[in-house]
Amino acid sequence: MRYAQGGGLTDAGRAARERIRLEAVTRFEAGGKNREIAAVLRVSERSVERWRRQWREQGPDGLLSKGSPGRPRLSKSQVARLERALERGPLAHGWEDQRWTLARVKTLIGRMFHISYTVEGTWRLLRRHGWSWQQPARRALERDEGAVEFVEEGGMAAGKSTAAARNAWILFEDEASQSLRPPRARTWGRVGVTPVVSVRGRGSGRVSMAGMACFKKGQRSRFLYSFRVHRGRKGEPKAFAWQDYRDLILRAHRQLGGPVVLVWDNLRAHVMPQMKAFVAANADWLTTFQLPSYAPDLNPQEGIWSLVKRAIANLAAADLDQLARAVRRNLKKIQYRPHLVDGCLAGAGLTLDA
Repeated sequence: MRYAQGGGLTDAGRAARERIRLEAVTRFEAGGKNREIAAVLRVSERSVERWRRQWREQGPDGLLSKGSPGRPRLSKSQVARLERALERGPLAHGWEDQRWTLARVKTLIGRMFHISYTVEGTWRLLRRHGWSWQQPARRALERDEGAVEFVEEGGMAAGKSTAAARNAWILFEDEASQSLRPPRARTWGRVGVTPVVSVRGRGSGRVSMAGMACFKKGQRSRFLYSFRVHRGRKGEPKAFAWQDYRDLILRAHRQLGGPVVLVWDNLRAHVMPQMKAFVAANADWLTTFQLPSYAPDLNPQEGIWSLVKRAIANLAAADLDQLARAVRRNLKKIQYRPHLVDGCLAGAGLTLDA
């Protein structure tokens, strides 16, 4: 017999077993002895005795295969319901933390469908339908899922329609910073010995960035940014002020050479009275839209920051100047690779189609 990797019979193995049983039925009807049938079919005599008993009680149909015991007992519609329940998270089903374990999924199946699965069967069910054991990303509890769903299901269409009507560029703005302690990335190491990345334990200051991912249908995507090194000196500004964002918007308007539809979050500098007055005074070429709070996954600019920080992962910078050079170099690289900017738009689940 041929067995699958998980221990069950393959389709070919089940077909071979079916042929052996049908041959046994033929020999039963011909009056063959159990020992003779077992020798011809190369099976145990006890199996032949069991088959004969099933044949007498249920007829030939009693020996037909009932199917693999490993086949799923949940229908397609039930699996779809289970997946929707799992996507709501463990909190929605009464657990205190947000870990889906096999035992919890098994319990949930029992609650929903009154069907008992083993832990191993639950693992096979999840794997069969594309689920795996993963390290989750973090998301703020304050996030307004209703507002996010509105944007994902068409709320962004207003911005696209405005851009199409005014032949404007769509700009996604966001800001980020990086200290001397670099992001960690996976690296090869000897089994049982955790790799160690040397970083500066002392030193203040950081690199601040404000960037805009710029898109227009039929045009090459652009990436614009402002850059500032904060060294921790007395009186030195730690973050961008509203005037810095104003200057970045003006530079984008000048370089892109057309109207601008700006999409950004609710950062305090974005909603200050001075910024609102600037937007109102330039309404002939500038339109702004606010993203929902705590929804960075809707902003393609977040993908660009991810690319930058991935490039400097495990960087043991000697000082702030070396860090600034590395960050600026990677920002410049992205400017010359519009396909990366396009990929960040797709990664946010957005398109330029109205």
